[in-house]
Amino acid sequence: MAGGGGNTESGEPEFQIAPMIDVLLTLLIFFMSITSAQVLRIDKEIQLPVASDSKKKDENQAMNEAALNIRWQALQQKALITFEDKPYPDVEPLVDIIKGRKDRNPKYKVVIRGDKNMPAIEIQKVMTLVGQAGIDEISFSALNKE
Repeated sequence: MAGGGGNTESGEPEFQIAPMIDVLLTLLIFFMSITSAQVLRIDKEIQLPVASDSKKKDENQAMNEAALNIRWQALQQKALITFEDKPYPDVEPLVDIIKGRKDRNPKYKVVIRGDKNMPAIEIQKVMTLVGQAGIDEISFSALNKE
């Protein structure tokens, strides 16, 4: 007689692998979708500076941080600030957005991704902006080699 629970002759249950594969594939799709959402928020046109002493990003903090992209536009001699794929020519609304995130999550921090050709004064302006939003932990994104 056929049964779904195992072999009745030996008395030992069989290991069902199909439900295990279903669960693993569901988890795989879930984690891939989360990773894809994080990658989309990074401006790939930014050429990061090189810092040989840079440390790897702590993946456990990914939910508590956001990337603030600053791309230098050489022709206009101007910095373009983007946050979550949205450009901010006027930074005042950005202060309120970041401040609201910090109020909801005390561990919230900002990672500044600045172009390596950007003047330091532009980075200083963005750091002031982040400070006005109440962020007390700022990180900078850099490469450890060319």
